Amino acid sequence: MSLLVGQGANLMCSFGTAPAPLKVTSQTTVTAGNKPCATIQDCMPNSNVGPFGMCTTLTNPAVASATAAALGVLTPQPCMPVPAGTWIPTKPAVLIGGKPCLTQDCKMMCGYAGQISVTLPGQTTVTA
Repeated sequence: MSLLVGQGANLMCSFGTAPAPLKVTSQTTVTAGNKPCATIQDCMPNSNVGPFGMCTTLTNPAVASATAAALGVLTPQPCMPVPAGTWIPTKPAVLIGGKPCLTQDCKMMCGYAGQISVTLPGQTTVTA
């Protein structure tokens, strides 16, 4: 069983240097631990998914440019998340407001080749 993800859950990108909190905006009626539960639609940059500190992948043009200017020394740049689609649901039969729920084992790809995952689901009792 996977825990449902709620407001304030910690997310992490495989190329980021710091976690970012999740903000739930897809629905407000279903809660876990008195926090709104997330759906796979909570995937918008800055609205739902904040920056992950510094980005360290050379597929990010800002990082590639700064690294080239530093003569090949990796030079991380501020992260601006670029989610590539919605979260990949692992429990597609569990719906919240007609949308698949977001569970702690869901993943989302970043447009710069990173993988965004849930590190802390934001609650500890409600499973899907």
